[in-house]
Amino acid sequence: MAYILVVDDEEKMQHLLSIMLGRQGYSVDRAGDGVKALEMIKENPYDLVISDIRMPKMDGMTLLSEMKTADICCPVVFITAFATVDSAVDAMRQGVADYITKPFDEERILLTVERTLGISRIIAENRELKQQLLDVSGGREIVYVSKEMARVMENAAKVAAAETAVLITGESGTGKEVVAAYIHQSSHRAKSRFVPVNCAAISPNLVESELFGYEKGAFTGADRRTKGKFEYANGGTLFLDEIGDLPLEAQAKLLRALQEKKVQRVGGNEEIPLDVRILCATNQDLAGLVKKGTFRQDLYYRINVFPIETPPLRDRIDDIVPLAEYFLGQLSEGREIGFTDGAVRTLQSYNWPGNVRELANAMERVMILAGSDGRVTAETLSFLRAGANGCGAFEDLALPPEGISLEKLQYNLARRAMEQTGNNQSAAATLLGLTRAKFRVLLRQAEENDE
Repeated sequence: MAYILVVDDEEKMQHLLSIMLGRQGYSVDRAGDGVKALEMIKENPYDLVISDIRMPKMDGMTLLSEMKTADICCPVVFITAFATVDSAVDAMRQGVADYITKPFDEERILLTVERTLGISRIIAENRELKQQLLDVSGGREIVYVSKEMARVMENAAKVAAAETAVLITGESGTGKEVVAAYIHQSSHRAKSRFVPVNCAAISPNLVESELFGYEKGAFTGADRRTKGKFEYANGGTLFLDEIGDLPLEAQAKLLRALQEKKVQRVGGNEEIPLDVRILCATNQDLAGLVKKGTFRQDLYYRINVFPIETPPLRDRIDDIVPLAEYFLGQLSEGREIGFTDGAVRTLQSYNWPGNVRELANAMERVMILAGSDGRVTAETLSFLRAGANGCGAFEDLALPPEGISLEKLQYNLARRAMEQTGNNQSAAATLLGLTRAKFRVLLRQAEENDE
């Protein structure tokens, strides 16, 4: 559903346009002048503004100028009874999307609205693309030669053509989001948005508003109407990562949204129909969580229609060197860097508890340690061997008679894990056998303990 703001000082014109647009399924708000309209535009994310030019307090041209100053990228269509060639040209130069003269017919208005909403979608997609390009780790190229990963990608390609719900499981850092993005890009929804959501990173009391959106005034701080991730992904794919960390209350509301294919914003009464494909991922045993009563069985069956498991890096040894070379190629900026036989053995013998994410971080470190000749040796990778002992080092640990501080030991382990994984919280959590959410709590306590 598109959200349109009609701005006109004539009540009859506002009413007429609202009826015409409402019949087409658009949600319409109204304002009587540019000042009120600007307030509403700053508070609500509109897809289109239809405005008269000549109005009291603030005219249409000034409204357009103020929107540009505030960096509000929403297309504007002007409607006026005082059209001239010069005024039309001036409006186009200022950035107006289209220009309609009174009197007009309904068909002309609706065609203009449909075309301009296409511009609105392009603006949103371009802004999203720019943000992705700013993210240095945003590349989604999938590098593999192993049979294990080939099977994963074969299954991903098969399910991409369907609308089936997919549950991607695997350890942290194995590339679950990359596989989800591949499924989206290989589907008929590829031209629409792929919206990833990390369920573990959302505060439990904000899950509903994050997923379903909220109306202005729904709670303290809700100063504008905001679309949720479901609405934002409408027509595309919503990827719910770490779904095992979703609170039980939120699970019930998610299940209803999946069954009804509708959402209701927090503080609102309107049910918003959706066309969204759902992909989920977790590094937890959801079946085990169902037995414990911390994950809904009905939701588990709903999202686990087509399971895909991403193998850990230690089970796809053939991919380690190609992946390492790929990451170095991304970082080297034309500098030639290669592995010696000893370095290859070191890479393939290491357990990689942080999986592909840890490998990427390790290659960033290698870029600093590699010699001027570009050779990466086993000695260059000695930092891997130093951290390869795992928890076996504690098997013969004798406790001193005076005892130890378990709390302090936990904090020290959290800091060591961060150092070993290049400050990668996901990889550090894997080293300690924790979920990312639990590790973040431990890390925060460690930081508070240092203060």
